Amino acid sequence: MPSIYEAIKADHETHRALLDRIAETTGDSPERRKAWSEFYHDVKSHAAAEEETFYSKLISKTWGQDAARHSVHEHQEMDDLMEELNEMDMSSGGWLQKFKALKHDYEHHMDEEENEVFTRAREVIPEKEIAGYGETFEKRKKKERGLIAEKREDALED
Repeated sequence: MPSIYEAIKADHETHRALLDRIAETTGDSPERRKAWSEFYHDVKSHAAAEEETFYSKLISKTWGQDAARHSVHEHQEMDDLMEELNEMDMSSGGWLQKFKALKHDYEHHMDEEENEVFTRAREVIPEKEIAGYGETFEKRKKKERGLIAEKREDALED
């Protein structure tokens, strides 16, 4: 079973590939719709599971509080962008411009997590405290995938 770091990094690799695939598409094509749907659903479930497993553990450590808050804030910003993109015409220049901003921001976020947050987390969270979190993350992600529509409806009502 992968560690929490390996599980998150594997998702990041999938997300990077999907971002590149979307960037290579044009207009409101079936290819763009399919890649966007895969990206949207995977990132939504990934972020929720990451916050509930990894960041909840990180925030319990003094150093981890700022890092966790920063990353969760970035999740919210990207979530807002993704929801805006969902409502836009995929063939518009505005969609592509907003997508490019999302791609840039998310790639920065993933790099920051992998190169800074993971390094520090390994220093402050003993392995015995986080053993099994990779499996917990993957199970939570699967559960979150089934909650995306419900959470979206709740958010639209607010």
